[in-house]
Amino acid sequence: MTTPDARLDLRRRQRLGMVEAVWGEHKTADQIIAILESFAAAGELGLATRVDPEKAARVCEALPAVELHADARCLTLGALPPVPASPAAVAVLSGGSSDRTVVAEVSLALRCHGIGVDPVMDVGVAGLHRLLDQLPRLATARILIACAGMEGALPTVLAGLVPQPVIGVPVSVGYGISAGGRTALEGMLASCAPGLTVVNIDNGYGAAMAALRMLRGCAPDASS
Repeated sequence: MTTPDARLDLRRRQRLGMVEAVWGEHKTADQIIAILESFAAAGELGLATRVDPEKAARVCEALPAVELHADARCLTLGALPPVPASPAAVAVLSGGSSDRTVVAEVSLALRCHGIGVDPVMDVGVAGLHRLLDQLPRLATARILIACAGMEGALPTVLAGLVPQPVIGVPVSVGYGISAGGRTALEGMLASCAPGLTVVNIDNGYGAAMAALRMLRGCAPDASS
């Protein structure tokens, strides 16, 4: 099966040190199958994000070697790098369990690059003591990624407490005025915490690649 409209970036790893990710939400199952087959033929790891359960089932039926990561809504084809030894280079925090899918996407995207991840769940500012209790655990991570919906306050609070780079991911969780994550996005962009980095709504993959660039900028071997 071929996909004539897809121009795959098979040199992204050599150029940027990143695996190309396939945006699955607006692709058909057949397109995803063809693209993953092309990655496999080139000897490259395939990662497809935002794949709904129905499409994922069709892809897995056609390509039994594909691995489904249901919690992240992602598919991979090819062997993932080995898990590095502790401590994890990146800690990924969530404001609540509703942010779990974005946390899982962040974690998988970094895992595809051999980066260790420590997920720290349900430490939102509605119970600030939960975050404060985890500060000793966070001290060993080199980069922190904070995923939060509602008003998106978690990254701001975190960036005011720790010295590491903090990446905020607004999540499309919250009641009406949260506007599908727009309130969290604008709150993070207006943060008074200096140096906070912010990515787009629900963009776990983008946050992971921002962390990867930071790690690679600090050391030649990001997995060390």
